[in-house]
Amino acid sequence: MENPRELFQIMTRRFGLLNRNCCTVGGCDISLVQSHILYEIDHRHKPSMQQIADALGTDITTFSRQIQSLTKLNLVEKTTDPDDRRVQTLSLTTEGKFIATTIDTQMNEYLDEVFSYMSEFEKESVLRSVKLFNDAMAKSSKCCAPVTGC
Repeated sequence: MENPRELFQIMTRRFGLLNRNCCTVGGCDISLVQSHILYEIDHRHKPSMQQIADALGTDITTFSRQIQSLTKLNLVEKTTDPDDRRVQTLSLTTEGKFIATTIDTQMNEYLDEVFSYMSEFEKESVLRSVKLFNDAMAKSSKCCAPVTGC
């Protein structure tokens, strides 16, 4: 039987999840965390900072620093919610939208290439299995919890 941890370690390396920067778009280096933030903002309508931090499983202080750097890069805009002045909503600037779309395109092209080495049945099996695994992870009491004892 295959070692599950080893399989996930290899997949993590092949996806480049251990790289400092996940991609460079238009001369702008984007970290993996920043890429995830741009993706989440892009796929929601004017989300609050707390909503995105929660979706990514990160604390608001760390998340605020990431948003600050994305704001300085002119990729994200913070706006005070007119209904609740304590809430900051997030949106992508034109440049942020361009970068998010470019990363999305690059990732889809990469996945299309990887799936091209599989039959349609194998591809559907992998996608079904990943969905099943994601659903099971969401039910786990250890999901998104920081590793302790280090």
